[in-house]
Formats: sequence, C-alpha cells, structure tokens
Amino acid sequence: MSFVIKSTAERAQVWQQQFARHLPDIPFRVWPDIGDPAEVEYLAAWVPPDNLVERFPNLKILFSVGAGIDQFDLAAIPPHIQIVRMIETSLTEGMVAYVQFAVRAIQRDMLRYVSQQRTHVWQAHSVRAASAFRVGVMGLGQLGVPVACVLRDMGYVTQGWARSAREIDGVRCFAGEAEQAEFIASTDILVCLLPLTEQTAGILNRDLFARLPRGASLVQCGRGRHLVTDDLIAALDEGQLSAAILDVTDPEPLPADHPLWDRPDVLITPHIASATPTESGGMAIVNNIRRYLNGETPVGLVNRKMGY
Repeated sequence: MSFVIKSTAERAQVWQQQFARHLPDIPFRVWPDIGDPAEVEYLAAWVPPDNLVERFPNLKILFSVGAGIDQFDLAAIPPHIQIVRMIETSLTEGMVAYVQFAVRAIQRDMLRYVSQQRTHVWQAHSVRAASAFRVGVMGLGQLGVPVACVLRDMGYVTQGWARSAREIDGVRCFAGEAEQAEFIASTDILVCLLPLTEQTAGILNRDLFARLPRGASLVQCGRGRHLVTDDLIAALDEGQLSAAILDVTDPEPLPADHPLWDRPDVLITPHIASATPTESGGMAIVNNIRRYLNGETPVGLVNRKMGY
C-alpha cells in the first residue's frame, strides 16, 4: 500500500516527515511521482486527478485536505472508495474566531467607520448592545454548533437552523423547511455555515433576503455557490440588507472588476476564515489511516446521501 498527496510542496514536506515518524510502513508519494498506481490505497487532495479509478484501481480512501468536499465530483467516485473530509480543532477555532469578528464588526458598525476613514470623516454613531441583535446560524454541524455557543456566550440572542432537529443550551433551534421561515424572519444577522449540496446551492437569494427583517446583515462563511450575488447587490441597494461580510464568493478569486469590491457596505476576505494548519492536518490524516487499519470509522467520513 502507499499514500499519495496532491497538494502544496510545503504541506507535502511536513506530512512526509509525519508519515515517516508515525506510519513508516506506508510509502509516501508526492504527486505526480505516484510510483506504482496499483499500490496507491490512500490519496489526499483538494482537487483529485481525473479518471480516479483508472489511475488508482485499488484506492480505498480519498481525503480532502480541507473541510469541504464540494470540489469533488461524487458521481465519479465509486461507492467502495471512502471519502473523508478534514475535521480538526484548528478548523473549528478559526471559524469561531472569524464569526466572532464578523458579528461584532456588524454590531459595532465597523464597515461604516472604515468607509468614513476613506473619506476622512470623524463621526461617532450610537452603540447597540449585543443583546439587541438576534443572530441566526444556518448550519448546525461541526462548525455551526461551536459558533452558536460562542455567540450565545457573547450576549447575542442566538438561534440556529439545520436540516434536522438539534438541541443546544441557550440557543433556540429550528429544523427543516417547515421552520425555516420563522427562523429567517427573526434573524438580524444571518451567519451561513451550511455545507454545499444540491439543496443549499443558491439558498442565499432574493426570496430569503426579502424574508429577513429590513436592515439585516449577512455573514457568509459557507461556500460561494450558496450566494446569488446579484440578489445580494439588489438587497443592499434597496436597503433590505445593511451589510455583508463575505469570506467566500463565486467565483474565487473574485474578478478584479466585480462590483462587490468597491461597496462600502461589503467586506470581503479571501476564503481565510478557517484554514487547516499543516502540522495538525497531517496528524488528522495519520490518525484516520490508523483508525481505518484498526477497522474503525475515520473521523469526517462523508455520508454520500447527505453530501457532507
């Protein structure tokens, strides 16, 4: 058996050292030097190569080097190949910190102050307490639950929505299509942490924005394809939304001439909310291969029916 990494040279160098120390019996290969394709049982990549099965006839696990798998064509990956997404504590910590920053920035009107600085305006505005804001987290999974708990502890009126029912102390939880409308109508700051599936693509659209309270704001940390960009721009122009903080866009990177760049009511960051540190990401892969060899379920194993 062997392991192949198709990623950055920096990640490959660190992971190779970790494999040598913790899994010395598994040959470590760096794409495109894959050795004997028939020996490759484990592959880690952000975007896997084409003709996956033909290239690696004995592949057992495809690891995503990130938390998402929407870059994978699941239809091209046979059911016998396990798909495992990256789950480790630094990913969660990074997302929690980013959402804390984004929600607090909206509460304290920081986008307005950034705009004033550009035009050399010194003007203070009234401050609203955290408790005056109802923050709604869409997606209560590995990232959404800890984010909701931290927002609750910061003093925001926190609620969450997920496909299936959840229970979180101090957080009002909504579930399914039947309860989505009530969730949206009672959310002042909407935080999107949904996985990208056929059902969630384009969910942040004109209809949803119209059902938010007028003047609501958006924090988009899910995937770029969740958001219908033209609908966001229209909602901002009409005053239905007052601000948006976007860590993901469609496409990525956002073209230099895109109208979102110059809007004073939009803050854009280049998909940096939650990134896997090289060292801890490597150990997550190592530990999952150990689990697999011991007959245990890898952490982050993807449910193909759910798409995440």
